[in-house]
Amino acid sequence: MENRTGVTEFLLLGLTDDPHLQLPLFLTFFLIYTITVAGNLGMILLILLDSRLHSPMYFFLGHLSLVDFCSSSVVTPTVMAGLLTGNKVISYNACVAQMFLFAVFICVENYLFAVMAYDRYAAVCKPLHYTTIMTTKVCVGLVLGCYICSLLNACIQIGDTFSLSFCNYNLVHHFFCDIPALMVLSCSDKHVSELVLVYLVSFHIFFAFLVISASYIFIFGTILRMHSDTGYRKALSTCASHFTAVSIFYGTNIFMYLRPTSSYSMDTDKISSVFYTIVIPMLNPMVYSLRNKEVHNAFLKIKHLFILSKLNKI
Repeated sequence: MENRTGVTEFLLLGLTDDPHLQLPLFLTFFLIYTITVAGNLGMILLILLDSRLHSPMYFFLGHLSLVDFCSSSVVTPTVMAGLLTGNKVISYNACVAQMFLFAVFICVENYLFAVMAYDRYAAVCKPLHYTTIMTTKVCVGLVLGCYICSLLNACIQIGDTFSLSFCNYNLVHHFFCDIPALMVLSCSDKHVSELVLVYLVSFHIFFAFLVISASYIFIFGTILRMHSDTGYRKALSTCASHFTAVSIFYGTNIFMYLRPTSSYSMDTDKISSVFYTIVIPMLNPMVYSLRNKEVHNAFLKIKHLFILSKLNKI
């Protein structure tokens, strides 16, 4: 993308200027990122290795783990490097790349939650037809659709943001190149760009949220009509993890993006951004594994095979 503003780099002011907090924050983010990488890559590995997890639900969950790993890796290492070295300068092109990749992954996650809600609807409301509804071809098509829509969305958002002029003012009051934080710096008329951002994000969030809401209305209706306690508990269990993850994800993103930058509070939004860029990717594998017996059994199976292989070598 052509740099039309004269700005060649941005200075990310980060979370705090207090030198006494730099090391504790670095250690905190290092721990969170380590758990994020281990949790998400571990989930992907379990799904690949255990044939019992080769189902549509875990196919989507594997992609969710991949997206969480990627979105966290786009932001967290840069934040940690800035805290450790004190160098918070990011080049113009690196800022564009970071913003583009994060916009792609956050949008993919948004649509994956909708796809997973539809999958749960099919499993709970149409159990006899589930295998014919959620075929391999359908699952692959839904995931490809998530990525294609997200790429188009990112292209529009990034093109819209970097069509603005920054007038050589490059101090970003944030810890990564986020769209609202960059728009605040612009000295050109950004009213249209703000509207594009709000309407575009609103469309993606509310379309996915509509699918999720409709799916859960049918799911809860089906659950209430169940006469079997076992079926009732099983249906609730299969939806509880997804519902928890959806609530966390949409709560922070709606607060962050669905308002004009004129009401943009830097310090408040930085705290919110830490949550949805760094903490949520760590929480998702925990949410989906803590109460999931199939994941527990797969983990124990892989652990048992690993121990046996070590004993055989001895």
